[in-house]
Amino acid sequence: MKKYRQTLIAILLFSGITAVSAEDSIIVSAADLQALIQRVERLEQAQAKDSVSQEVVSAEKPQAASAKAQRSGRFIIGGYGEVTAKHCFYSNNYLRYGKNPEKYANDHYGEFDLPHVVIYMGYDFGKGWSVGTEIEFEHGGTESAVEIEEEEGGEYEQEVERGGEVALEQFWLQKKFNQYAVLRAGMQVIPVGGLNAHHESTEYFGVYRNEGEFTIIPSTWHEVALTFMGSTPKGWHYQAMFLPGLDSDRFNRKNWVKPGAGSPYEFKLANVFAGAARVDYTGVKGLRLGLSGYCGNSFRNTLSKTNAELDESAYKDVKGMVSIGAFDFAYKDYGVVLRGGFTYGHLSDAAAITQYNISMRKGSVSSKQWVASDVLAAGVEAGYDFFSLNRKLVDKQQQFYVFGRYDYYDSMFRYDNKPTDMYAWCGRHRIAVGINYFPIKQIAVKAEFSYGILKQGTRADGTRGKIYNDEPQIAVGIVYAGFYQL
Repeated sequence: MKKYRQTLIAILLFSGITAVSAEDSIIVSAADLQALIQRVERLEQAQAKDSVSQEVVSAEKPQAASAKAQRSGRFIIGGYGEVTAKHCFYSNNYLRYGKNPEKYANDHYGEFDLPHVVIYMGYDFGKGWSVGTEIEFEHGGTESAVEIEEEEGGEYEQEVERGGEVALEQFWLQKKFNQYAVLRAGMQVIPVGGLNAHHESTEYFGVYRNEGEFTIIPSTWHEVALTFMGSTPKGWHYQAMFLPGLDSDRFNRKNWVKPGAGSPYEFKLANVFAGAARVDYTGVKGLRLGLSGYCGNSFRNTLSKTNAELDESAYKDVKGMVSIGAFDFAYKDYGVVLRGGFTYGHLSDAAAITQYNISMRKGSVSSKQWVASDVLAAGVEAGYDFFSLNRKLVDKQQQFYVFGRYDYYDSMFRYDNKPTDMYAWCGRHRIAVGINYFPIKQIAVKAEFSYGILKQGTRADGTRGKIYNDEPQIAVGIVYAGFYQL
């Protein structure tokens, strides 16, 4: 306060001198300054008295101070995001997998993108109650505007300025009874497969999400669901979920059941139901093992026909049961990171669903494509942190990984339970090498070279061999992932 008083006096003296120099001056006398100083002193004394009173109140009511301390740290904010660029030494023409793929053998293209930008907020209300929310902007979100077209007689037109998506990825309410029993309801992530359970940008080495799981099952898979979950002191973590089934109308050959998640309507159809479960073990330092699965019917989750119409048709016994099983693991210690997983999926009545979707009317939500009965995806990646060899860099929490990754996946592995190469471009091997540099724990700079080797198939002349062009690319990105308690 002494510094405050001295500063105030100096300002007033300066103001007085300035005022005297003005044409219509107001003269501040010494008596005026003295009265102002005395007033500041009285304010100082009153403030000191209030401060003592507050200390006494805090001493008399320690429980109030404790409650205030407990309230801190209840608000959680965070998220993740990616800024990426790539150049692909192959074509992005929609006919590149057609009858004459050699026509596009020397083509190439590039992309700049924001694949995912996610904002997360959560709050712990106390007494076991909490809420979580997550909004995701894919590919920069969407933009539209109304414009007056001068070249079209001044007509008003609505233009799409940017393609992308904005989605409420999570909104759930949760009650924690104890560490063994937690009940959650609302929009939440379905943790089937390693990628859905650990999809933050710093949880994989590649610039983009791992292609295998990302191709054949929804990612990030989120549905309105009811979940029971918990943990044990021995390092076991478990989740069991009840949720609406997928929509077989929108299954296709490239992405299998992935498009069947969510809903193109203003509500989620729930004519059929499904269950999902996950178990993780983290009882060994640096190691995580995960087993997950999903099972549910999909065929009648549609608006194209009523249940009565289906009961009277040739499709009355079609269920379209989707079964997915996945194993994933991660190990991190001594500068080494090793991750991987295997996912297998089966769709019953695949031939009937294919026939039904192809017959749907023009303008329907169906892509009218063949759908596999069986799919698979397998991948493993390994990296070593060379900064772990330098104690100074370790103390600064900086990391520099050199990594390699291998994937194999096929979204048309079997059709009606029979092996097929009908769409050989749906299956491929992918090899990638690159670096991840972490200047701080929450941010990574990534660079990667990958090479996609497409599966062999049967040519038009009946011989087997290479049909489609391989797909090499280079990619760079900077990513962020972090969560903070306030």
